[in-house]
Amino acid sequence: MMFLYNVTIGIDKEIEHEWLSWMKNYYLPKVMQSGAFLEYKIYKVITHEDEGSVSYSVQCFSNAIEKIVHFLNNDGKVLVEEQRDRYKEKHVVFNTLLQES
Repeated sequence: MMFLYNVTIGIDKEIEHEWLSWMKNYYLPKVMQSGAFLEYKIYKVITHEDEGSVSYSVQCFSNAIEKIVHFLNNDGKVLVEEQRDRYKEKHVVFNTLLQES
């Protein structure tokens, strides 16, 4: 059985490229180093775009919900705080945990 931890992020357009670079070169490698996930994908949301922001879906796949819970309670907390401190009022985040049917 597979599990998907989906994080949808709305980011101000003025910092989109810097944020995307940070995600690909820092955040996501740290997520993968945790050992909780087998792979990830990142998608730009092409619907519901507004003038000032753009959204991305970061999808992390795992075969064990226990690994995801451990990540969220440990490494994930640190990474969330780093992102919050770095981007303050320039982003919003919505998380979803899904189970394959």
